[in-house]
Amino acid sequence: MADPKWQISGQYMESCNCDYLCPCIYTNPQGAATFDNCTASLVFRIDKGQSDGVSLDGLGFALLVRSGRVMADGDWVLGCVVDERADDAQRTALSAIVSGEAGGTPGMIRSRLVSDFRGVEFRPIDFRMAGTERSVTIPGVLSFEVAGVIPRHGGDEPICIDNVSHPAGRRLALARARSYRVEGFGLDLEMIGKGNNGHFAPFAWAA
Repeated sequence: MADPKWQISGQYMESCNCDYLCPCIYTNPQGAATFDNCTASLVFRIDKGQSDGVSLDGLGFALLVRSGRVMADGDWVLGCVVDERADDAQRTALSAIVSGEAGGTPGMIRSRLVSDFRGVEFRPIDFRMAGTERSVTIPGVLSFEVAGVIPRHGGDEPICIDNVSHPAGRRLALARARSYRVEGFGLDLEMIGKGNNGHFAPFAWAA
């Protein structure tokens, strides 16, 4: 088997406007979202990555999605953000990956589910991790903060759900949002203190 043209791995986190626990996760994702639309934001930190020899280490990107009531029905809006710290070669490579043009998981999303692609923007991405808490700030586009759900017996590890069909991976930590604000790509939304859904996990993609 030929070596992949690109591969990236690192950490991901997300939030959406659905109540915790988002029905997409346990219905594959055939269940109806909490509201008429699902507005979901997935943010990725690349710890190790390359595309045709161009290093992508240390960069980040985000996928902002709005679907109808049932995500599997498609007709998604999709906007992408690439870390503005990327140089020209990295911007070209990472834009092709996140937009789906370079195939892999983003390519599947773009070809099967997206009807309204709103392009790629370059912005600073502040991705933070502290224990079971995750937060992101992308000025003018997105900010959210989620906290992992800790089991009743305590400990330092959040409750996780396994063997799911999710683009980031098959094992996800369960989390709830403290705040969630979307202002980019015409997907305006603000939820403060609603405890809406969140997840985080390691991820690895290649194509």
